[in-house]
Amino acid sequence: MIENSKRALLKAAGWSALAAAAALAGCGKKEEAPAAAPAAASEPASVAAAKPEPLKVAWLYIGPVGDGGWTFAHDNGRKAVEKEFGDRVITTFVEKVPESADAERVLRDVASQGNKLIFGTTFGYMEPMVKVAADLPDVKFEHATGYKTAPNLRTYDSRTYQGAYMAGVIAGGMTKSNVLGVVGSVPIPEVIRNINSFTLGAQSVNPKIKTKVVFIDEWFNPPKETEAAQSLLNAGADVLMQNTDSSAVLQTAEKAGKYAFGWDSDMQSYAPNAHLASAIINWGPYYIQEVQKMLDGKWETGESWWGVKEGAIDLVSISDKVPAELKEKAEAAKAGLKDGSLVIWKGPIVDQDGKEVLKKDEVADDNFLRGIKFFVKGVDAKMPGAK
Repeated sequence: MIENSKRALLKAAGWSALAAAAALAGCGKKEEAPAAAPAAASEPASVAAAKPEPLKVAWLYIGPVGDGGWTFAHDNGRKAVEKEFGDRVITTFVEKVPESADAERVLRDVASQGNKLIFGTTFGYMEPMVKVAADLPDVKFEHATGYKTAPNLRTYDSRTYQGAYMAGVIAGGMTKSNVLGVVGSVPIPEVIRNINSFTLGAQSVNPKIKTKVVFIDEWFNPPKETEAAQSLLNAGADVLMQNTDSSAVLQTAEKAGKYAFGWDSDMQSYAPNAHLASAIINWGPYYIQEVQKMLDGKWETGESWWGVKEGAIDLVSISDKVPAELKEKAEAAKAGLKDGSLVIWKGPIVDQDGKEVLKKDEVADDNFLRGIKFFVKGVDAKMPGAK
């Protein structure tokens, strides 16, 4: 009996031990569950930590970034993009890319390096950009001063003729010989439009103005710019402007004791005695806008043409040599261009042969402005290629 009781007790103890072991085993599983939680929680954390790849953006320049003018202004715009977006973008540029087959080669090269937005900053890149854009539909292209678009190619420009007009207002009041000079690059509508607008601005304060012109058939060639500027001074011009990319024209005027303007960028420091003002371009706002559209997935083809109103064109660093009354006229012109009360290309306007190109009160539209191939009355020069 006692033996049976012991067996019963041992049996009960055995079952109790098994139950206890089972209970401990169950507790162990419950303890493992929280240990698995961090692993599950770490998954979204790793996703959050992964940053999107930066957008790669490239610029092609016709001249050196240190030209002090056109290319320098574009590169300032590129730097503005870097400052605005930080590590969300990677920018690069290639300078001194000629307007030739080399442009196509460079375009393909920068695209192969992963750049998804490419800016070509001179008129002569138009055909290469059209060709490359057709071959690379996943890359977006933007062409400065051109007029051809595609689903992945848009155009953009600045209304430099507004800066030329404001400079003309000052030139017309500062000249003593009533002869102005312009060193032109190539005879395309953009350049002809600037020469005409400079003349119209000068005539708004001095109807006796005549403007002489020398084309050098290049955008950046300091020796040729210097030679052209000197020939204009020899022909009686005492105030010069240029539609070329270096500071050579301004420096030539300084050596001769005459006046001139900075173009595209503020060139005051190059020739402070000759410098009357600088007609500048601020590309930063436009470039920032387009990069933001790329980052947002909202880029689209089309065209943009920004001026004083959009903050892209300005006349800066007006010299103390300019009388207060004349400076006020230039500032009034700027205010009028900003609020739309001043329209430069408003009739009556006649060409140098006396033919009416805009009737009284007729306002030129952008198609008219983009196609200008004539000189206005007062420009004392032959159109290259004219008989």
